[in-house]
Amino acid sequence: MIVVTTPTGQIGRRLLDLLLDTPDGAARKAAGPVRVVVRDPARLAPHARDRVEVFQGSHADPAVLGAACAGADRVFWLVPPDPAAGSVEGHFETFTESLCQVIGEQGVERVVAVSSLGRGVAEDAGQISASLAMDDTIAATGVHYRALCPPFLMENLLGQAESIREHGEFRLAMAEDRVLRTCATGDIAATAARLLLDAAWTGRDDVPLVGPDALTAQGMAEVVSEVLGRPVRARLTSAEDYRAALVSRGASEAWARGLADMTRALDAKDFYGAAAPSTPRTAPTGFRTWCEETLKPAVLG
Repeated sequence: MIVVTTPTGQIGRRLLDLLLDTPDGAARKAAGPVRVVVRDPARLAPHARDRVEVFQGSHADPAVLGAACAGADRVFWLVPPDPAAGSVEGHFETFTESLCQVIGEQGVERVVAVSSLGRGVAEDAGQISASLAMDDTIAATGVHYRALCPPFLMENLLGQAESIREHGEFRLAMAEDRVLRTCATGDIAATAARLLLDAAWTGRDDVPLVGPDALTAQGMAEVVSEVLGRPVRARLTSAEDYRAALVSRGASEAWARGLADMTRALDAKDFYGAAAPSTPRTAPTGFRTWCEETLKPAVLG
């Protein structure tokens, strides 16, 4: 049995579709039913609602997660962002403690989680550091564990669709000459689905998901411009300006500071940069393809 957390999110929604409609009938049958943990069941895709068992609540609550995991052997794990959180580390720890408790009580065998590139390199990197610490804590339970490790998510640009449409620009907090490796959330979901439907892997491992492109912010803007058929520029901002903008939009000081620290760490260590090799098997989607299929419809509406 498979338990899926965040089934209405960018990754979880795609993952759920892949698990329910996989052409590998034998693997699907062997994996058993699919359960989801969701705060608002009404947000589940209509075609999925009658095909999954729903547990309403937060997966930070060990009672809710424990009920969902009773009899389950596989879990897809993602800690959702919370811009109102009073502590980045505390936010991740609350969710992680819930999972570790349930692993010990329910005998979950395999966990596939969304983490980040940067292991062994990232220091004082805000949300990235918290994700990597989460991996260590979960793996220490002895559960078979795969950490999915993407760099910058292409879908982060969707939140700026209006700015691209109305002002012809998107903002990034990064140095002008730095390459920013990217990954599409659909590739994360596809990799998670393969792992969740496979009961043969054991132990702990990181699974990098690095797309084929090695673009600077200006390079990304050129691709977006070509796809949209209109000029679009990348406006770069400092880590401190990024922090201030997040706070002005309602984020807590702790959450905004964590993202600013992440930006500084990326500029200093470049672990989302050109040195990260692409991984065609796990992240085949190119930035141009994503812009054509996802960003363009969002911008042009």
